[in-house]
Amino acid sequence: MRVLVVDDEEKIRNVIKEYAEFEGYEIDEACDGMEAIVKCKNGEYDIIIMDIMMPKLDGFSSIKEIKKIKDIPVIMLSARSEEYDKLFGFEIGIDDYVVKPFSPKELMARINAVITRSKAGASNTTQQEKYVFEGLEVDMLGRNVYVDGVKKELTPKEYELLQYFILNKNIALSREKILNEVWGYDFFGEDRTVDTHVKMLRNNLEKYRDKIVTVRGMGYKFEE
Repeated sequence: MRVLVVDDEEKIRNVIKEYAEFEGYEIDEACDGMEAIVKCKNGEYDIIIMDIMMPKLDGFSSIKEIKKIKDIPVIMLSARSEEYDKLFGFEIGIDDYVVKPFSPKELMARINAVITRSKAGASNTTQQEKYVFEGLEVDMLGRNVYVDGVKKELTPKEYELLQYFILNKNIALSREKILNEVWGYDFFGEDRTVDTHVKMLRNNLEKYRDKIVTVRGMGYKFEE
């Protein structure tokens, strides 16, 4: 398993490297967002640990560029704990968010959880390559969604939420379970995080929005 650690602070990179190598991970390093993009173009990684505030190119901008070329799980690091930063990160496709200062052991637990969930998602996707209901088509392998032949531009988290709903269709899912499964290990979020993403997802599904049913007092269900 290869981990790319991106942070302009050498001490932080060294701490993560020490703990990750102890658990058997192979570590590569970058000191800014530009270097991270180059490394991702030329190499393969199982997960990226990315700081936000860096010289040359910040973490958010770097992740946006990387997601255009490869779908690699990302854990974001930041000294800031503002909800806006966290929500924006999840909207551009990160898998988890860790606030500095952090416990290296907790970070390792989050890395393991994200990689395990990523593998499980890939396995589930191969079991169901495409979902079709009337004019709604979800290409699981290509991560594309079409409504009556028109491709919809979903954010990574909207797509992952839709995929999770489809793979668990006709099952009532609590907001807490959705947070844990889609956003990940020990996620900071609140119910409104799920509600906000469901609202955006429904808007993209247009006339098929009613397939995502609100389960009063609990959460949501994707009805067949």
